[in-house]
Amino acid sequence: MKTFYQFLITYRQPKAKDEITKFANNAYDDHGFPRQSKDYDELSRYLEMYGEYLPSMAIFDDAWDKYKQSSIV
Repeated sequence: MKTFYQFLITYRQPKAKDEITKFANNAYDDHGFPRQSKDYDELSRYLEMYGEYLPSMAIFDDAWDKYKQSSIV
């Protein structure tokens, strides 16, 4: 199973078209992002503390739901 970061990066685009793409672009530039994590709580705590680029945790939750769905397939 991919890490959340590996999944999220698949959404990177030069021109952000939606909130998850913006999140992916910013996470890529965030050198402290927990890139090896597959744990919701660890990622959520990190983003609450350091994810000033994330306007709403609902964006993370949406991305997390897509991540979990992709790991089922």
